Amino acid sequence: MTALEIGIYSFPVLMLLIFLRVPIGLAMFLVGLGGLVMVTGGTNVAFARLKNETYTTFSSYSLTIVPMFLLMGHFATLGGMSTALFKAAEGFLGHRKGGVAMAAIGACAGFGAICGSSLATAATMGRVALPELKRYGYDGGFSTATLAAGGTLGILIPPSVVLVIYAILTEQNIAKLFLAAFIPGLLAALCYVIVISIYVRLYPESAGTRDPIPMAERFSLLVDVWPVLLVFGLVVGGIYLGWFTPTEGAAVGAAGTGLIALLNGGLTWRTLIESFTVTARSTAMIFFIVLGAGFYNGFLALTQVPQELSTYVVSQGFSPLTVLSMILVFYLIFGCLMDSLSMILLTIPIFFPVVSVLDFGMSAEHMAIWFGILVLIVVEVGLITPPVGMNLFIINSMDPKTPIVRTYKAVMFFVGADIVRVILLVAFPAITLFLLPG
Repeated sequence: MTALEIGIYSFPVLMLLIFLRVPIGLAMFLVGLGGLVMVTGGTNVAFARLKNETYTTFSSYSLTIVPMFLLMGHFATLGGMSTALFKAAEGFLGHRKGGVAMAAIGACAGFGAICGSSLATAATMGRVALPELKRYGYDGGFSTATLAAGGTLGILIPPSVVLVIYAILTEQNIAKLFLAAFIPGLLAALCYVIVISIYVRLYPESAGTRDPIPMAERFSLLVDVWPVLLVFGLVVGGIYLGWFTPTEGAAVGAAGTGLIALLNGGLTWRTLIESFTVTARSTAMIFFIVLGAGFYNGFLALTQVPQELSTYVVSQGFSPLTVLSMILVFYLIFGCLMDSLSMILLTIPIFFPVVSVLDFGMSAEHMAIWFGILVLIVVEVGLITPPVGMNLFIINSMDPKTPIVRTYKAVMFFVGADIVRVILLVAFPAITLFLLPG
């Protein structure tokens, strides 16, 4: 059996392990290790790579941004920022038809700007907004679907942990990726608000109403969100202006949110240790997936699978748009079965070389950034797509009285909006690249 054949056969083996519920990081690690042994005919190369890959992965300076952003999200929750965001948005939108749901989307967008994790955004905002939605008579399925969709804004609106991993894999500038994600992130929030507006008109009984509050009270609630604006402006603005690197910006953001949480009384010795522990566990999980992906992708590179795939695609004469569409459909389907980080780590080393050889009429850097945002959005759709959308299960676990089938039915409106948004960004790359220099 040739090295190329071993590389090709590794895919079904990997998928089988994943479907058998083997953790994705461990599955990629085992297949990569076994593949290296088969290709090289012994264990010497495999074990040598095990030593080198482990050191290279865990000593990467760029990866230190991950625990900093995760810690920043925990401190932001302790500081009451999620509640302040929701209350402010609810004050301005809550009296409208579907307004409390719209406020939840706005709060998710704001919290996503200081969190960087979709699952954390969904879980945090679910605890804050779900009781309010129930209080004002919103249907359970509609409420859970709204919060699940809003949670996806956590990985699209910068800063984003998944974008950081994509930047490392493709050797792109993290700050430019954050900048490119900004308009698509705002567009996502706007599309979700439009979906809510349409949904409550199609199903008037799905949303209750609440009385408007005085304008003075609304502005007092708006004042309470200044910590979010301060942290976001300092971190993202500082990165764009070159005051500090993305890693330094993440550290500044973690320190800033920690200080705010301390001043607000949410940070104690107990919650501080708890935040460190949760961050360490999440970081260890992410880093092990990164290690497994690095080992597996190194094995694939040795078998020449990505290079042969690129050559095959070019030789078939497919148009660049056709190839891109097939890749995005693949992400849409498998995003229903795997989490976003695993999908990025597993597939980008395979698909990115294919896309890189196609001519989309733009520079290589702009193409890489545009492709990264598209992939991020499509993978994000998988988080709310039945049957196993991660956000759906997180939110539904907070409302066990609502059958998940009702959540599935309502969330398809948001999935439809996401697909329309992807088509729009594919047709008009300038929407994504508008803010980039050059």
